[in-house]
Amino acid sequence: MAKITFVQPDGASQTVEAREGDSIMQTALAHSIDGIFAECGGAMMCATCHCYIDDDRTGSASEGEEDMLECAEDEVRGTSRLSCQITVTEGLDGLVVHLPVPVE
Repeated sequence: MAKITFVQPDGASQTVEAREGDSIMQTALAHSIDGIFAECGGAMMCATCHCYIDDDRTGSASEGEEDMLECAEDEVRGTSRLSCQITVTEGLDGLVVHLPVPVE
């Protein structure tokens, strides 16, 4: 299992074990990580699983993912990704996922 660290906007972090083959979104939901809502259940239809990943191991966002990120309520950055589109592999062990500041 890969260990994934989720970092909240205030700097608090939680490291969890992720099952290979699950998405980062599924991992966050399974561990009740605040900030990942996943309203569409991972169908890349809502951008409520938006996160920031500063790591080349996850690859780049697809064109469809980039289009959906335009709908994100949070600040979109060069490191923005939809966590539903990143599949956990052993090679992602140690990945750090930063969560956006919630929109009020």
